[in-house]
Amino acid sequence: MSKLEKFRELGLSEETISAIAKKGFEEPSQIQALTIPKLLENTIDIIGQAQTGTGKTAAFGLPIVERIIPGKGFVQALILVPTRELAIQVAEELSSFRGNKDISILPVYGGQSIDTQLRRLKKGVEIVVGTPGRVIDHIKRRTLDLSQIGYFILDEADEMLNMGFLEDIEIIFATTPKEKRTLLFSATMPTRIQKLASNYMPKYELLKVKAKLTADLTDQIYFEVHEASKLEALCRIIDIESEFYALVFCRTRNKADDVARKLSDRGYEAAALHGDITQHQREKILNSFKRKRINILVATDVAARGIDIDDLTHVINFSIPQNPEAYVHRIGRTGRAGRQGTAITFITPSEFRKLMRIQQQTKVEIRKEKLPKVKNVISKKRERVIAEITNILENGNFEDNLPISYELLAKYNADNVIAALMTHAYKDEFSITKYASIDEPSARSKRHPNENYALEENGKTRLFIALGKSDGMDPRKLIDFIQKNAKVDARNIRGLKVFDNFSFANVPFEDAEIIIQTFRNKGRNNKPLVTKAKEKSDSPDRSDRRSDRPKHRR
Repeated sequence: MSKLEKFRELGLSEETISAIAKKGFEEPSQIQALTIPKLLENTIDIIGQAQTGTGKTAAFGLPIVERIIPGKGFVQALILVPTRELAIQVAEELSSFRGNKDISILPVYGGQSIDTQLRRLKKGVEIVVGTPGRVIDHIKRRTLDLSQIGYFILDEADEMLNMGFLEDIEIIFATTPKEKRTLLFSATMPTRIQKLASNYMPKYELLKVKAKLTADLTDQIYFEVHEASKLEALCRIIDIESEFYALVFCRTRNKADDVARKLSDRGYEAAALHGDITQHQREKILNSFKRKRINILVATDVAARGIDIDDLTHVINFSIPQNPEAYVHRIGRTGRAGRQGTAITFITPSEFRKLMRIQQQTKVEIRKEKLPKVKNVISKKRERVIAEITNILENGNFEDNLPISYELLAKYNADNVIAALMTHAYKDEFSITKYASIDEPSARSKRHPNENYALEENGKTRLFIALGKSDGMDPRKLIDFIQKNAKVDARNIRGLKVFDNFSFANVPFEDAEIIIQTFRNKGRNNKPLVTKAKEKSDSPDRSDRRSDRPKHRR
């Protein structure tokens, strides 16, 4: 059985199979295998839960493109996405599925001329892919009529809610017909998503692909550096490695462009990939990367979707991922096909708690390392050149260059000849001036998540609070006091133990950092009112009787 036969078994037409073949698809992903047959059956609404990068666009895009009827004169499907990059990419992906089918697919998003979108909508569009804000703009202008759509898709629904689009989604829902197919795709299923589904999808089927928050074959390390030193740190890592074939992740398209340009200026074979790049440019860049004409691809998360390369040596988080799922999806691109890969994350001192949250939720060790020294980088580069030249001397064919060697050696010292040839070939490659100094963060950041405080197995930090019953505190009052000042969710403050002169509480790691910062100089003589507990203890000891403990400023 051919691999494409598995797509046929899902119920897709030969025209769609032909489009899939041109894209190089081989077999359906889990979410595609679950979703496509259900959508083609045209029955109840669907919630698809799967991590980003698992093929969700094709899961809903292939059957919808197949179901759309050209020439009806109205919009038949709306796909809502959280960002302009995703709007562009989803629209381009759907366009690649249509084959010879005469249907129009339009991305609408802020930042693009609305006049261009108005002209396209006036001509007639079958599928609109848009961000909530721009879709509402068109609805208010009465240039986008959703009253006859047959499909309403919410892609990256959890991200849209995180970005505060709930009210916009509700406004858009109100303009759509009751009789339609609603599809919601999300990496996670928080309470807000479930509430949204219960309000607008009274009957739905949940199709879930279990998230795997591990990357077993990937060595995971991090470097703590200031933002301004990240590029220099990356260059040292590239140069000290004997082989470097990597994806470098940035948070924004501007940063991706900036990093790729600066790497190219330094002589590295690098290119940027993001949502502002056309499909033609994207394919050209990916082809060069797969053929290793370039060995460094600097990409945003959205633009990197769909990249499937097994032999990457490194994944570099130039910008820290937004959440654990994004981290796992990024680093999962290395350590494939039985090969060991390396995932490197750059963090600034202020991002430390974000990294620890990722480590806690993924349940993996992310090891801290020191950046390589310049002298060690240069030493490694010299070793590689010597090894390459030795290989040529022992196994290569260099006879054509012997006449030059004889002529030079007849006039000059052999050491100087070799050094001159090296300078001719490598320029300043081995000069210490090629590298800038890196100002490492202060000792404050050289902590380890399990040092000097109690970190519970469930990801909570145990806090010591220099307030107790003698200060008029009980568990309820203490929670209210912390919540009012630190603005953290009161529901996250658990395990309170209130004694005469002090208290203990368990809070999530990220909340602990906020609370500690809030109360750092609120005690007596500007001392901290809240600190991380040195030891887990639920009983009073002699510290309860100290006369010089910090007092709350009233």
